[in-house]
Amino acid sequence: MRRASRRSPKGVGKKSVLSELHKFLFDGMPVRGMIVRLTDSWQEILARRAGNSATGAYPPPVAELLGEMTAAATLMQSNIKFNGALILQIFGDGPVKIAVAEVMPDLSLRATAKVVGELAADARLPDMVNVTNKGRCAITLDPKSRVPGQQPYQGVVPLFGDQYEKLDKLSDVLQHYMLQSEQLDTTLVLAADDKVAAGLLIQRLPVKGEGNLEGTSQRDHDQSNEDQIGLNEDYNRISILASSLTRDELLTLDIDTILRRLFWEEKLLRFEPQAGLLGPHFACTCGRERVANMIRSLGVEEADSILAERGDIEVGCDFCGKQYRFDAVDAAQIFREPGDQLPASSVVQ
Repeated sequence: MRRASRRSPKGVGKKSVLSELHKFLFDGMPVRGMIVRLTDSWQEILARRAGNSATGAYPPPVAELLGEMTAAATLMQSNIKFNGALILQIFGDGPVKIAVAEVMPDLSLRATAKVVGELAADARLPDMVNVTNKGRCAITLDPKSRVPGQQPYQGVVPLFGDQYEKLDKLSDVLQHYMLQSEQLDTTLVLAADDKVAAGLLIQRLPVKGEGNLEGTSQRDHDQSNEDQIGLNEDYNRISILASSLTRDELLTLDIDTILRRLFWEEKLLRFEPQAGLLGPHFACTCGRERVANMIRSLGVEEADSILAERGDIEVGCDFCGKQYRFDAVDAAQIFREPGDQLPASSVVQ
């Protein structure tokens, strides 16, 4: 069991323009994998944040964490059969109060984080979101067809291990989550900088049935999967190879080169790569109607108070930076009951 030579073939290191996702199986083994490389979509997220005059760019440690989250969320969404949003969240008790990455079934994605304190240039996961060991990681599956009253499926895990030790890497947190939620051995390698967010996922296939992540599993195949944890030699070998992938390799090498270097002795059954609009791409689901619903939830008194103080209600989307402005006439429209007359416009005709 060994990796291929590290001598770089011609063209290695050239970054793709479009974000891409590759899925593959190991022939004859109960092991699957996928690798994602977010380029244009990730750069769009960072550029929009940097262009927001109210917040400015993310500090480098936060950008790295959010990039890893976005890559991981893309891998997890691609790993399940689910018609809805997969939302990966970290709730922190440090300078980063919340970080969110959301990926839709068509692999459209967006991400944001709220930073309220100073961060050291070399801040790690515990420094940002788990200072007193109270940070949490949540994965939510929100179906598109959810009926009124139906709650989305959500799983939550702490940011510490079995011995209450703080986990230093997001990949460790998510591997722990997968083991608890799906009873499946999972290996994750994640990395991000200001140009690329990337991730490699290797997972032992379920003994039978689908994984718990979708909230549809039953106790019998849960037990079957749990009984196999750590025992499959093929998965263990592949996991060791995958774990040898370095941060620099994941960020700078193209996907074909990475797979060839790691698994050159294995027979991979590869699926058609997904890129462009069929692959990971930035898109925001905000809209004027959704913002209006948010204002409606505040209530008439709160909306009137904001209007009295500022003259209008201005709401900015944390994900894409778009600004929505509602004046007094717009607000009256939001709270108007059927048959009510709108106030006359203040605009002189």
